[in-house]
Amino acid sequence: MIPISRLVLASGNAGKLREFRRLLAPLSIDVVAQAELGIAEADEPHATFVENALAKARHASRHAKLPALADDSGICVRALDGAPGVQSARYAGEPKSDARNNAKLIAALDCAADRRAHYVCVLALLRHERDPEPIIAEGAWHGTIVDVPSGTGGFGYDPHFLDPATGLTAAELPLERKNDLSHRGKALRALIARLAAEPA
Repeated sequence: MIPISRLVLASGNAGKLREFRRLLAPLSIDVVAQAELGIAEADEPHATFVENALAKARHASRHAKLPALADDSGICVRALDGAPGVQSARYAGEPKSDARNNAKLIAALDCAADRRAHYVCVLALLRHERDPEPIIAEGAWHGTIVDVPSGTGGFGYDPHFLDPATGLTAAELPLERKNDLSHRGKALRALIARLAAEPA
């Protein structure tokens, strides 16, 4: 396996960059955002999280000539056959709007008895653009959708996503606790475990 000392993150999200840098620092992996290298965001035309994550990682690796890490994430609602799914960020159309997405979701669930939902995060790490063995790590966070939003933290659907273990919405949880429970936190820990187990 090719050792990784530096990689490009296929995201322009500053919060994600900070989190990835913090968690990968013990492995002595330097993380640089694709925007810092002048790389535009990739298209996300696929129907699954894993395909979109791989497309974004390949795009970043091709342009940066570096290993690349990408994630694709969203929320899947049981009563809506998995929607919003990969369209979570654009559920209510362009331009992206958390408020409009949440309003559309609550309207779609009007009178629905089944409120089960889960957040999904898929991470894809490529050592190079044509890597035939990408490292794929996944995480899921199960909960329910509530009509009345609560909390001021987080983003996306967090004010409407109720965590059953704590009785709080994702937007009410302290950041450290959210990272322990969240789909992204679980996927990151799985990825780090895989990287730590890689032969030198």
